[in-house]
Amino acid sequence: MLTVMIAWFLAVPAWAGLVDIQEVTSPKGIKAWLVNEPSIPFVALELRFQGGTSLDAPGKRGAIYLMTGLLEEGAGELDAQAYARELEGLAASISYDASDDQIGISARFLTENRDAVVDLLKMTIHEPRFDQDAIDRVRGQVISGLRSDETDPNSIAGKTLSQMVYGDHPYATEGKGTIPSVSALTRDDIIDAKERVFARDRLYVSAVGDITADELGVMLDELLADLPENSVPLPGKSDLTIPGGTTVVDFDTPQSVALFVQEGIDRDDPDFFPAYLLNHIIGGGSFESRLMTEVREKRGLTYGIYSYLLPKDHASLYMGSVASSNDRIAETIDVVREEWRKAAENGVTAEELDAAKTYLTGAYPLRFNGNSQIAGIMVGMQMEGLPIDYIATRNDQIEAVTLDEVNRVASELLDPVGLHFVVVGQPEGLESRPLTE
Repeated sequence: MLTVMIAWFLAVPAWAGLVDIQEVTSPKGIKAWLVNEPSIPFVALELRFQGGTSLDAPGKRGAIYLMTGLLEEGAGELDAQAYARELEGLAASISYDASDDQIGISARFLTENRDAVVDLLKMTIHEPRFDQDAIDRVRGQVISGLRSDETDPNSIAGKTLSQMVYGDHPYATEGKGTIPSVSALTRDDIIDAKERVFARDRLYVSAVGDITADELGVMLDELLADLPENSVPLPGKSDLTIPGGTTVVDFDTPQSVALFVQEGIDRDDPDFFPAYLLNHIIGGGSFESRLMTEVREKRGLTYGIYSYLLPKDHASLYMGSVASSNDRIAETIDVVREEWRKAAENGVTAEELDAAKTYLTGAYPLRFNGNSQIAGIMVGMQMEGLPIDYIATRNDQIEAVTLDEVNRVASELLDPVGLHFVVVGQPEGLESRPLTE
């Protein structure tokens, strides 16, 4: 049966232009977005709870991440093995994810098994067992990952950058916690973490597949209406600290890893689309980007380099990543900063903008290649405050961006002097220093 479900899932065509989203309100007031597609007896359900690991209690870093990993380790009368057997017997999947800003729950199930899967999902949300043996087992997995991160240059760079940029905000520390903090967590801490996360006032829902609006409303009330209305407050905005210059973390490796960062732009900023196109031209367009051309193709300094906008709930960054040999990373950084300067001062060309628009509008429909992908996009739209017709208008908004707008944003957003590089390795001719030029 599972094989059949996967075949149905893969058979759904890319149909971004045909997505008809309904806003549904359950009898008990839970709102959701729905795409009713009855041709395949399969449903993808996405639940998101805003806040994520940023809601950890003081001194309990990693509790929410550990709690999320324990939700599939048994619920109600089912221990971890019985839960796994039950889920497999229903040819369904339920997965859980924790990040800085959200807890995600994704469920995939056949129409004929909907009620049984919802009962199982309800137990994991309302009656997780948090058995001590499961806590110890999952804790061990988390600690193993944290130990691995201690010797991973990318993880070291990310932690160093976050501590510098975010100060005393929860973003400054790893949501997985530290080895000491995770080791000290108790079962009561895990229970408290669950209560901090699951509340109706931070809930977002989407569903795609063989389910009507009325059926979805009844299902959501059964599943979620008993959640508390609210819980602990969300953290406030982060005050960013990004001094121009370089931070070097000594690490014995033949190749240095560098992250670069400056202040970014919020997702709801009117200039977001011009900035989005600008980034595609500079570093987001793979082999067609300026950074790839200048750093890899012309100079052979790296295998790959990219940049991206990172608008989080409480702070927005503009970031990038590159790796190069220790004897060439200093040159690599100089080239990146120079490309930042040229784009800020001279902007981009009409040809570059047209190519970026062609790529970004052409690639967009390819995201809609199944119920699961569509459900994920819809719940993300809700969390970002986008209108329900965004899918239909998104490409038009990109096409409407003018060259003057992109170049104005380039001059206002790009900060070559304020760009900061965190380098992990043993770079030659490079040391930690502020940029004063």
